[in-house]
Amino acid sequence: MPVSELRLVVTATDYDEAVHFYRDVLGLPERDAVQPPRGRVMILDAGRATLEIAEPATAEYIDEVEVGRRVAGHVRVAFQVDDVAATTGALAEAGGTVLGEPRQTPFRSTNSRLDGPAGLQLTLFQLD
Repeated sequence: MPVSELRLVVTATDYDEAVHFYRDVLGLPERDAVQPPRGRVMILDAGRATLEIAEPATAEYIDEVEVGRRVAGHVRVAFQVDDVAATTGALAEAGGTVLGEPRQTPFRSTNSRLDGPAGLQLTLFQLD
């Protein structure tokens, strides 16, 4: 099950400061992002990975969409995969704890959420 993208999702209390630092100062170019009904989100291209900066309200909204309640800390690792359902099942069999089964999201993707080893919370996403 090859992973085609690693997306590090960071919840930033001071969104504007984080965007300025990573986009304007560090120079990570902005990629297209679907804006949620609450808060703001920006996806920055970091070469082979992306850095997604979300306000707390946005992080709460994403948790509600993917899991139904607030569960993530300030860092969550997201992997784009070819088949969310199969990958979720494989990771659950390997010891991951499924927090949210695969579901269609308003982000034009099918997402699931798991707790994995080393205390990482994972989102798996498959673009629709």
